Amino acid sequence: MNDTQLTALVEAAADGIDCDGLRVSHSLDGYTVETPEEHHEGLDEERLRCVAEENPWFVSNWFYWERIQRPDAETAFLRWLETAAETDVPERYEALVESVDASWGQLAIEITLADDGHRTYNVRNEADADLEYGALEVHTDPLDARELVKHDDNGKYRPLKTAPTLPTGWAFVDLDGRSLARTVDIIYPATIANWHLEREGDLDVSHWHETIERQTGIYGVIETWDRQEGHEHVNWVAEACCADSQCLKRREWEYDEDTDLDVDGGDGAFPCREPCSLVISAARKWTQLEGEEPQTYEFELTPSEKEQIEDIIDSVAEGETEEIREADIYEGANRYRTRFLRAKRFDEDGNLGGVPTEDSGE
Repeated sequence: MNDTQLTALVEAAADGIDCDGLRVSHSLDGYTVETPEEHHEGLDEERLRCVAEENPWFVSNWFYWERIQRPDAETAFLRWLETAAETDVPERYEALVESVDASWGQLAIEITLADDGHRTYNVRNEADADLEYGALEVHTDPLDARELVKHDDNGKYRPLKTAPTLPTGWAFVDLDGRSLARTVDIIYPATIANWHLEREGDLDVSHWHETIERQTGIYGVIETWDRQEGHEHVNWVAEACCADSQCLKRREWEYDEDTDLDVDGGDGAFPCREPCSLVISAARKWTQLEGEEPQTYEFELTPSEKEQIEDIIDSVAEGETEEIREADIYEGANRYRTRFLRAKRFDEDGNLGGVPTEDSGE
């Protein structure tokens, strides 16, 4: 606590203070101060200052949350990170002296107590949480995150910002609350705002059917896939794109307001309020593919080869192919084993089993 905070407390007492167990008010009978452990009334200003000085954590905590101007969503987020609603001030401050750890998606956030009750925030990939900051590329400007998170650790572009492919090797340190929120918002756009709207009961969810009805131009074709003949196709879309393994958001949109999907929405901390642009783009292609008429193809496979094709599809779908080493011959999606299958079962034109693909449009 400092003199600025103490003076602000005295000035605010006339309007009343009620913050995390600290209550201060002023009447004709003098000042009243309450904490969970103390009660004082009939105080003059000098005695009010003395009582406040005996409770510096309560005063600085009030000042940090009530006197620093920040958006409501940001305040709610910062308080949530340090469990302010569940932990009383003394217990919380004792923890902050050492550091409090929180997570947001793949972000590991460290909160420590700075001078006069202010907080300092550090943030990095949770995979780097056990590393010293000196082993990481350290930043202090939130705008640096724009370039840092464009590509994953393999150099692949990340079209979906909330995909669980956040690169490692960096840290943002010595941030204040505003800078932390800006950093998080660059890494995971709009997640704090939507999280807060959901907590306040104000999240505007746009379900699949109404979102598809709004599509125009080249994306208007998706509506032809949505003929009110059931919603199994939307289950397929959600299973493909919206699982925790693909996106860290928790899907809150369903087929429509009255029809839930059969696919679990995930466990992410922040909600997904509508089908995103990646889902819409993928759905456009799937609409075109699903318009094809089924064909029957006949070719021979051994039981092991059938299982291998299933393993290959599963490994690609789960993004596990790069984890399969060349020596892992027993893995169905092993590169050499797959090349052997191609050499055995594909003809010189690349047809599986020598069977050409029929044009479904003919």
